[in-house]
Amino acid sequence: MRFLELIGTIILKYALIFREGDGTMKRIGLTGGIASGKSTASAILRGWGACIIDADAIAHGLMEPQAPLYEAYRAHFGEGVILPDGQLNRRRIGQIAFADPAEKRWLDETAHPVIRRAIEQELERAEAAGEPAVILDIPLLFETGWQAHVDESWLIDVPEPLQLARLQSRNGYSREEATRRIAAQMPLSEKRRLADVIIDNSGTEQELMERLHVLWQKQPHQAAGSNSRKEETHI
Repeated sequence: MRFLELIGTIILKYALIFREGDGTMKRIGLTGGIASGKSTASAILRGWGACIIDADAIAHGLMEPQAPLYEAYRAHFGEGVILPDGQLNRRRIGQIAFADPAEKRWLDETAHPVIRRAIEQELERAEAAGEPAVILDIPLLFETGWQAHVDESWLIDVPEPLQLARLQSRNGYSREEATRRIAAQMPLSEKRRLADVIIDNSGTEQELMERLHVLWQKQPHQAAGSNSRKEETHI
């Protein structure tokens, strides 16, 4: 499991500070398995003007040099987690944390309040701006039960063999390593069962864009704010 997946778990564990508000802002949870194309889908939606709250981007920002988490991790783990360019070696921190439960616990306890404040600020900005809908780009949407706190969950879906091939190609992993990392996540079959909308990404980026466009065009300017479950949709 990647370091940002670990941070994503922390973010989502404390994301329940999302205020219900007056029900006018629709909440869409966007998720997918590793190498499914979720980040590509998020970028497409952002290009169309969607308001995106990106869990990974929040984590990245908090770990930039001089940011609170950067300084805390440097002090705790030492110079061995600092790359030559001054950035944190997130891969190394992830290795340390997953190898030692005490280190993972320290990481959780250190990151929780900082990330919570950052999420609060993003949600407040979206509400204050009068956004009719916000997309929560969350890698571990279902693993943390966060789908209960969005109006609709969208799963970027790929067949498992294609997911494996894409992960090997993208990250340069061996088949064994790619299989291990996929196995560390909730199976796609389970995510399909939980998703309100399943978006097929087994084809080209253009095909993904077309499927997303169909969905995005259906979004109302003002959401009803209902948290009732939707009938599962395949796109």
